[in-house]
Amino acid sequence: MDVFIRLLNSLLMILGPLTLGIVMVRRWKLGWRLFFLGAATFIGSQVLHIPFNQFIVLPYMEKLGLIGNNEVSALVLYGLVLGLSAGVFEEGARYLVYRVWLSDVRRWKEAVLYGAGHGGVEAILLGGLALYAFFQATAYRNADLSELVPPSQLELAKAQIEAYWLAPWYDALIGALERAFAVIIQISLAILVFQAVARRKILWLFLAVGWHTTVDALAVFGIQRWGVYLTEAVVAGFALISLAMILFLRKRPVVMHEGLEEVDASLLIPDLPAQPRKLDLSKERLENSRYDPDA
Repeated sequence: MDVFIRLLNSLLMILGPLTLGIVMVRRWKLGWRLFFLGAATFIGSQVLHIPFNQFIVLPYMEKLGLIGNNEVSALVLYGLVLGLSAGVFEEGARYLVYRVWLSDVRRWKEAVLYGAGHGGVEAILLGGLALYAFFQATAYRNADLSELVPPSQLELAKAQIEAYWLAPWYDALIGALERAFAVIIQISLAILVFQAVARRKILWLFLAVGWHTTVDALAVFGIQRWGVYLTEAVVAGFALISLAMILFLRKRPVVMHEGLEEVDASLLIPDLPAQPRKLDLSKERLENSRYDPDA
């Protein structure tokens, strides 16, 4: 049972986003271009984001004494800096892709599929790492570690393998659950950035960066102060709010016209009566109108 649950966690992280992509592509008949561009956007953003954190953000925060400091103020600042870094790079990359490669995107469902690719590839990559850890822990479970690792790392390796297999089954599924929440949040961010491009209002991009920063900052803070379960409950709350944003913005579509300002699609077609009005061609009506063509 332990082996199955841990393997299931990895497979859900990998196959879940792919299944979501298949359902969206088939139902909306949009093709895989948007999903793969979303995936490429995440990977491209990390090419710059990871070195920026590694060589600039983390050394500077270490110099300020924020790393390893569990005081509330230090953790808040630490989480905000990391969250802002992620928000600027990922949402900035999304905005650039919308402007350069996805200038033809006009519909809510296209932004949803694009966001699913962005969050989906993140889940797939983390699922791949989890799957690698599973195979490694399985191989080392009954092996003689003294023949596989240096003596200086032997005790640490034993402790890691033991902790991996002693974790309860529900802990083993937290990774897949957290990735499901993250995909929903990433879709909401993709829709917010889409609003910035479609409505030509940069405020929406700032909202996306702010929402990304808030989610990441509280996750970083929570994992240090509240533990895994309460932090995941908070992330679940963010996912529910993100889902509400996704559905709300679906009701407010935007149609763009070349050379014109944005137009709310709900204003393009006036409300029609529930029942079509019938023409009154009775004799009395014709006589009263005296055959006026405008009657």
